[in-house]
Amino acid sequence: MTDATLDADGVMAIALAMAGMDAIPGDSAVYVPGGPLRRVMMGVDVGAAELLLARQMGMDGVIAHHPAGGDAQLNYPRVLQRGVELMVEAGVPLDAARATIQPKVAAAMLRAQAANFDHAPSVARLLGMPFLNVHLPLDEVGRRVMVDAIAAHAAGLGREALVSDVVDALRRIPEIGGAATRVMVPVGRLDAPAGRVAVYHGAGTNGGFAVARTLFAAGVGTVVYIHLAAEEAERIRTLGLPDVNVVVSGHIASDLIGINPFVAALRGRGVEVVRMSGL
Repeated sequence: MTDATLDADGVMAIALAMAGMDAIPGDSAVYVPGGPLRRVMMGVDVGAAELLLARQMGMDGVIAHHPAGGDAQLNYPRVLQRGVELMVEAGVPLDAARATIQPKVAAAMLRAQAANFDHAPSVARLLGMPFLNVHLPLDEVGRRVMVDAIAAHAAGLGREALVSDVVDALRRIPEIGGAATRVMVPVGRLDAPAGRVAVYHGAGTNGGFAVARTLFAAGVGTVVYIHLAAEEAERIRTLGLPDVNVVVSGHIASDLIGINPFVAALRGRGVEVVRMSGL
């Protein structure tokens, strides 16, 4: 039976509870509140065209994964600070983690100044369409699944884990194993020891060269990113460090690890979720 009381704020509350968060993070927002939400459209990326499609299809609301403007775009730089926590958890000294992230925060703040942050939210307001995006909470759900899968697989090996074992563990996650993309190792070798593994996901975006270099300096042997630009991979390779590896799990496939349980939770409340744009 459909929950006749579930509105956009209630949908956000479900995501926060799943991630164990008590406040909406900077890269997520309810742009247009409202409800009840009985039939919603959800996609990884949503803009004006998708909002118009939702209206044509008679949707009660729209949910995006990636930030779609408004506070989620303006406050996005704050979420990059989550990278400090992830690096410290991986053994990086606090001062080194902060020094690595600060240039990324400063660059993101400048980009936010240039953005037309009210474009999609203004379309939703004119349509009277409840609209929100949920980014970090779902990425955090997915990150935990990835970390647990790698640890559980390594624990059952009876030997030192190799990079190929990290790849195998990720492939056992249905969203990654069934994806159109494939897990890649752009830096390092499949037959190399994995060493200490750090999954850098759920910090706004990937850490690129700077974060990988800092993690390797702290003794991490393998960094897992969900995506990595080719030029960033080349910069990591030019470091010439022995026994370091980067595994790329695939952006959309990895996002779906957190998104799919969220969709299931909404459907459990009787909400029809129409999947599109990467879902």
